[in-house]
Amino acid sequence: MIINKFQGKTEEEAKKKAKEKLGENCVVMNVRVIKPKGMFKGFKSSTYEVTAALEEKEDYGYGSISKPKKISDSINLTADEDIVIPPPEKEFVIPKTPIRPVTRKQEIPQEPAANLKKANIIEQNEDEVLQSIEKRLDNLTNLLDEKNIPVNPLSQEELNYIRLIYSTLLDNEVNEKYANQVVEEIEKTIRPGNNLDMILSNFYQKLVLRFGRPQAISLNEHKPKVVFFIGPTGVGKTTTIAKISSKFKLDAHKDIALVTADTYRIAATEQLNVYAEILEVPLKVVYSSEELNEAIAEFADKDVIFVDTAGFSHKNEEQRNSVKKLIAEIPAEIEKEVFLVLSATTKYKDLCNIADIYKDIANYKLIFTKLDETDTYGNLLNIRLYTKTELSYITTGQNVPNDIELLDTQKIVKQLLGGN
Repeated sequence: MIINKFQGKTEEEAKKKAKEKLGENCVVMNVRVIKPKGMFKGFKSSTYEVTAALEEKEDYGYGSISKPKKISDSINLTADEDIVIPPPEKEFVIPKTPIRPVTRKQEIPQEPAANLKKANIIEQNEDEVLQSIEKRLDNLTNLLDEKNIPVNPLSQEELNYIRLIYSTLLDNEVNEKYANQVVEEIEKTIRPGNNLDMILSNFYQKLVLRFGRPQAISLNEHKPKVVFFIGPTGVGKTTTIAKISSKFKLDAHKDIALVTADTYRIAATEQLNVYAEILEVPLKVVYSSEELNEAIAEFADKDVIFVDTAGFSHKNEEQRNSVKKLIAEIPAEIEKEVFLVLSATTKYKDLCNIADIYKDIANYKLIFTKLDETDTYGNLLNIRLYTKTELSYITTGQNVPNDIELLDTQKIVKQLLGGN
């Protein structure tokens, strides 16, 4: 019999993990609520632990019986994230011999008295083995938790202040997973007696580091550089291209060209054509990767070529492959850069789905639009951490060439912490 433990945020999630690992025929033997521990347990969520078992089939002559896994390999002690447990001190000795689950009573051969104790242990039934495992795990968890408790605990005022900052992050739609990660780091670094400004400074620094340094479009002596803008419909790709093109043309005095492959929306081509006429720059409409390469060759003397692509539904595989081919078949000697344009008003779950779909197309940097249409900026941090991708520009309105800037990390972090 195989006995495993699985954890999840809910009982249903833990049971689902058990069935995915052991199969639909597994039996749930126990469900336990694991309450958070440590000095921040007041605002951490409980998790559920399910103990499930699966009867192994014996093989009589046609194969060997699979060797049971070690308990340390089979029991999952984590919920959604890896938890690094520091090595135990010398006084905590973990037996090298794993306890193996027993499915039936085994015959005990006549052996010296010294071996009888070992034989008796083997004869324990499944419930006794399970209880022994749970007791050992609980004891180990309690010992580790006790070692993490500071000698001088934080004052109630300090704890309340941390809770206030944590709540502010959640109110600004920072995902609970990432907010908890920040709090756990703060828990390890702050000391009793820190003033409230020091605590706030710790949060500020850790959030700034998580955002990283936003990356702008950079040009070098190699011409032309091809910059693609990809993303779903309705996020403002075409307007964003117009704003960036205007900055490069009017402010940086660069020689630019525009290309659109968004032939699914007539309005997009017409809109970009208007901007091209105002800026007095050439515009090409292409329908394939071959035509795009011809346009690049035609604009070989330009500093940068901005390419608009069609937005598509995540269910439209044909359009997705078309955009992927457009980017992949650029000649190797041509320098290219890809930006995924996302709306700050989109739900976090939808943003994750979009990011996953476009990751299959090309490596990209992130541009967020429509910051003027929301008061919460948590998704900027959420998607930055979810994709591990660099941030770039943000847009704050419809005005061209204004209402676009490189993301100001410090400004965004101040707003996430409740500032202006």
